[in-house]
Amino acid sequence: MASLTDLALGLVTLYLAPRLPRDIEGARYWRAAFAWAAVTALVGAVYHGFLVGVPQVGEVTWAVMSTMVVLVMSFLLAASVVQVLGRSRAVVFWPLRLLGVLAYVVLAAMGYSSITAIMFCESLTMACVIGLWVWAWLRRHPAGRPMLVAIGVSIAGALLRLVPGAAAPLRLDPDSAYHIGQIVGMVLLFRAAAGSGSRCEAVGDTPAGRSPQAVVASPTSGDGRRLPTRRIKKALSRCLRPLARG
Repeated sequence: MASLTDLALGLVTLYLAPRLPRDIEGARYWRAAFAWAAVTALVGAVYHGFLVGVPQVGEVTWAVMSTMVVLVMSFLLAASVVQVLGRSRAVVFWPLRLLGVLAYVVLAAMGYSSITAIMFCESLTMACVIGLWVWAWLRRHPAGRPMLVAIGVSIAGALLRLVPGAAAPLRLDPDSAYHIGQIVGMVLLFRAAAGSGSRCEAVGDTPAGRSPQAVVASPTSGDGRRLPTRRIKKALSRCLRPLARG
């Protein structure tokens, strides 16, 4: 069952990845996050279907999937930074990304260099992503609330696997319940990213929560030079003054 649900998760995510609009902020990062998430789920389907009974191969497979999770989280963080803070502040990605990396280096130095340690450190990266979208939501970013709902559903799905007995009311094993929760989460994440607005709506890295001001082209003279708007208003005022007096 877990193999089938992981396969479904991979196929759904693979279907959504190329359908993300190309004109949204951070489009390439969103597409990369979805693509790597799809590959991770498909590898997981192979693991649950054929490699569970092979301990040595299973350990290698888990290590590969953990690395893929790191890639997914990196692209998710990059997309969030660009979309929430703007392209001019994309440099913020690096200190946030290094937070999880440094945490893993510390754990590895203490002798805890395991897959569990990697997943713990990536939870710090997820906390950064959540923090960015909470900040965006407070500033009335259009994608703030949908993103938080999608992330919340994904976390709820993860709890079905982590909390003993949580999946029992669904009559599913924990892994299958987790995969189904992630399918719903990925669909919601797709809708939130696709409806977050195009690049033309964020020209100039408009701060989250503020509507970008309409850009009105200045009138031009016959030779293409711009004429100051104030000068035009004064000229019109002089021309219309005699009519007003009459």
